Amino acid sequence: MQSFAQELAKYGPQTHPPEKALTPRRARKYCRKLARRHYENFTVASFLLPRRLKQHFYNVYAYCRWADDLADETGDPKKSLALLEWWERQLRDCFRGRAAHPVFVALAETIKKFKIPPDPFVDLLAAFRQDQRVTRYESIDRLLDYCRYSANPVGRLVLYLGECFSAERARLADSVCTGLQLANFCQDVARDWERGRIYLPLADCHRYGYSESDFEKHACNEAFRRLLAAEVEQAEGFLRAGLPLVETLPSELQLDVALFIHGGLALLQAIRRRNYDVWTQRPTVAKMEKIGLLAKCWWRQQTGKEA
Repeated sequence: MQSFAQELAKYGPQTHPPEKALTPRRARKYCRKLARRHYENFTVASFLLPRRLKQHFYNVYAYCRWADDLADETGDPKKSLALLEWWERQLRDCFRGRAAHPVFVALAETIKKFKIPPDPFVDLLAAFRQDQRVTRYESIDRLLDYCRYSANPVGRLVLYLGECFSAERARLADSVCTGLQLANFCQDVARDWERGRIYLPLADCHRYGYSESDFEKHACNEAFRRLLAAEVEQAEGFLRAGLPLVETLPSELQLDVALFIHGGLALLQAIRRRNYDVWTQRPTVAKMEKIGLLAKCWWRQQTGKEA
């Protein structure tokens, strides 16, 4: 597997890929391989999706994967900001019909077929830029505003790919994506701290008496447990508020989206089972539990009843 440094050397701003690498067929293959390489992080493009949509999900994922790596893999915020500016220029060129990078050659087909506007792609880049400048969020409102750019565009892209975008579905999808993002922040407190970031609102930290020195100590004390319990509860509220989205979607997307939501809820339960200790071990949903979720979601879709 090539490292991102190798990918950047081959397809970055200082290089000019050979002409044969820019054919639509090769571009699609590139995105497909990139998505499958990160398969564990890309469950939406699973065997559950109809064949006609898989490549388009690969293309969108490849765009997100590159942007994420440009933001997080350089180790230099100034360099990351410059690379994200380059990536947005590539995006703008793609919408003008001048795609050059393999990701955009493939993505151009998806954008055209599903009539996707630039907004969700641009919004994601705004979040990645913000990560280079902002490492703390004073209030939940500030954090939710970040989620508007970092998470919600993904749900809206899914709606466009499902050819079912509407204002009401977008509102519900935003709730789901915000809930998933908040759940991830709860799961990854330790990882984020190692990157120099805190995604728990500082106002909540102060309210429960958990200081930055406690973060330094990785202290899983009573203050932290009460803090994280509140954050977990809030994330669950967003996920449950978005649940009605599932039944409004085309049937071919319902199972995948239901799995995302119930997977997020299962993650929150995993955090609770650990008594909110996310410092000593990162909570995850076990493989067998994922299989059980799939069975339950499938049964619910077929019968309209809980398994």
